Amino acid sequence: MAKLSSVNKNEKRRKMVAKYAPKYAKLKAIANDKSADETDRLMARLKMAELPRNGNPTRIRNRCELTGRPRGYYRKFRLARVMLRDLANKGLIPGVTKSSW
Repeated sequence: MAKLSSVNKNEKRRKMVAKYAPKYAKLKAIANDKSADETDRLMARLKMAELPRNGNPTRIRNRCELTGRPRGYYRKFRLARVMLRDLANKGLIPGVTKSSW
């Protein structure tokens, strides 16, 4: 089980990213537009820098829904490898079977 403070901090980041997503996307589109004027692009980048750091989507850490474990994360299931194996062996994940060959 991960520290509760780490899990809560990550959830706070998710909320902040959702809050600033439209503004961030608009500024990023202006900054990456090659046909726009250089000064406009520079101003967009400066405004992006003024946004809170935790408003950037790259600061979100993928964590297991059940345990909060940050490593060994499977995006499809939103679980860590340990919990994925445990639940799959118990038959709690539909369509997942243990392979044998």
